[in-house]
Amino acid sequence: MPKGCIVTNSSFCQNVPSKISLPKKAAMPKTSPDYSFESQFSGPVCGVDEAGRGPLAGPVVAAAVILTPESVPSGLNDSKVLSQGRRELLLNEMLARDDIFVSLGIAEPEEIDRLNILHASMAAMGRAVAGLPILPDMALIDGNRRPPDMCCPSQAIIKGDAKSLSIAAASIAAKVIRDRLMVEADSRFPGYGLAGHKGYPTKAHKEALRNLGVSPIHRQSYRPVADVIRQSSVK
Repeated sequence: MPKGCIVTNSSFCQNVPSKISLPKKAAMPKTSPDYSFESQFSGPVCGVDEAGRGPLAGPVVAAAVILTPESVPSGLNDSKVLSQGRRELLLNEMLARDDIFVSLGIAEPEEIDRLNILHASMAAMGRAVAGLPILPDMALIDGNRRPPDMCCPSQAIIKGDAKSLSIAAASIAAKVIRDRLMVEADSRFPGYGLAGHKGYPTKAHKEALRNLGVSPIHRQSYRPVADVIRQSSVK
């Protein structure tokens, strides 16, 4: 697979009283993801994560990433603890390297409405793994569910993005790419503020929905969107 290229199935890509004394507790050590899950396997292992389950608009984006112990970028961590700028830099580094592979799978709003967000997310994860240029021996999945019908064995890891470096890398890829897609969508569907809230149900987003109506990238099965559709139909 050419470096700097991400596999995706989606047409969406084209165009975050007084002080009291308490008994002192031992400080909990700060943990960060490591390569211990991946090191249990002799062959390639990919981490898989998704971004975008909660938004009212836009796709859910899954990413699968294959790292080696030697290719782990410096400062790689769970996307939630990194700044936007740091996530962008890390993804750019991953895409530029020949020893890291990144693949995306996307489920667009229509599929989310048809399947529900859980099944659409699982489908996107399966597509991401299937798009990798090499078949992993194991796919490490963030969360407590494994996508059905995967092309390789898989293991679910709760809070895996804070435990596995490969899943952390996938969390960064999914988050950054989805954010970029929503910024691009803002130019096609102005007025909703998509570049700012990325489709999440903020007060401003809900107000824009009421004023502008529903766009083609809104998830019609989500209640705030469904409410606007229902209210407009009875006018």
